[in-house]
Amino acid sequence: MKAICLSGFSGVSGNMFVGALLDAGLPEKELRAMARTLPVSGYKLKIRQVLKCGVKATYFDVELDKTAHQPHRHLSDIVKIIQKASLSPAVKARSIAVFTRLAEAEAKVHGTTSGEVHFHEVGGVDAIIYIVATVFGLEALGIENVYADSLRTGRGFIKCDHGTMPVPAPATVELLNGIPYTLGDIEKELLTPTGAALLAVLCDGFGEIPADFIGERTAYGAGGWDLDIPNVLRARLGSLQASEKSALTVFETNIDDSSPQIFDYVMQRLFKAGALDVWLTPVQMKKNRPAVTLSVLAPAALRAEVETIIFTETTTIGIRRYAVQRTAAERREGTVKTPWGEVRVKTSSINGKVCSVTPEYEDCRRLAEKTGTTLKEVLGAARNSFQSRTHKTKELR
Repeated sequence: MKAICLSGFSGVSGNMFVGALLDAGLPEKELRAMARTLPVSGYKLKIRQVLKCGVKATYFDVELDKTAHQPHRHLSDIVKIIQKASLSPAVKARSIAVFTRLAEAEAKVHGTTSGEVHFHEVGGVDAIIYIVATVFGLEALGIENVYADSLRTGRGFIKCDHGTMPVPAPATVELLNGIPYTLGDIEKELLTPTGAALLAVLCDGFGEIPADFIGERTAYGAGGWDLDIPNVLRARLGSLQASEKSALTVFETNIDDSSPQIFDYVMQRLFKAGALDVWLTPVQMKKNRPAVTLSVLAPAALRAEVETIIFTETTTIGIRRYAVQRTAAERREGTVKTPWGEVRVKTSSINGKVCSVTPEYEDCRRLAEKTGTTLKEVLGAARNSFQSRTHKTKELR
């Protein structure tokens, strides 16, 4: 399972993230071809190798045509742009999820709603390309998990469309809730709102890099500052070993605008992909609308498959996920004889002691229908047969 570990000791921005992916092997030709499918204009992509305090890095920039009009966009405008592009459903959905998180942060800061937020700096063509290119690049490189450490935001003040703002910017602070970071001593905006939104949506963990991560190569994405330290985003590409692959994740999303008819199909697809359990919980959402929470328990290694199914088969635009630990009983399956025929039986045990016996329902139902016996009698006979056999085995010992 491929993973990437980011070190944001000199900040994180959209162009630094894309630069790091290019340096890691994302083909420039594929990136340019993807960008051309976005229905936006008035820009040029600049890609070059630079040195930052002696560290070779890839610099990526979206150079805007100063004569071209760049409108302030709402979230709905950006969603339409992304939906029209030639991208995989997963890339579209995750890109929209990043902008949605940005809109929610901006709305909270400015006391409005995500739908009414006017995207200023983060609604331009450059920000759209930075975000979509990052999500596209992760998919193109086959990266399933993203981790980040050493996040520094910078300090001081910056000027923007809203006036003079502190660093980190208010929206950045909102996006970093629950994420460890430090200001550092550099008076620059190192961690941008775009970078913070990408981290908040795409990262699986922050702080310590997973112990089972094995690095294979290191890449660097350059920032635009010339500092006393290398203004680069370091990205270590590698893989997670067996113990991490066996970890479990719960994926959740609230849905209030899908037909109830789809959920059986979605659940079957998720089980077929390898989910261990799938369940629906009735909830009440904003404006007291009835909805359901779709929850999926699956191995962490199946993240890409699970998220793609949920994004493409439902109307959700965002998925929560969190790691869980599970104590599992030892499970076995056998066959027992009843007066009406054989029945498969599943057992579970802890420390060698059987704690539950479950006759296979479909076998019992079939025998009950065939013989006219009650289902309850067949189920009871199957349990008694198992217990009798177990008792005889103990006597032989």
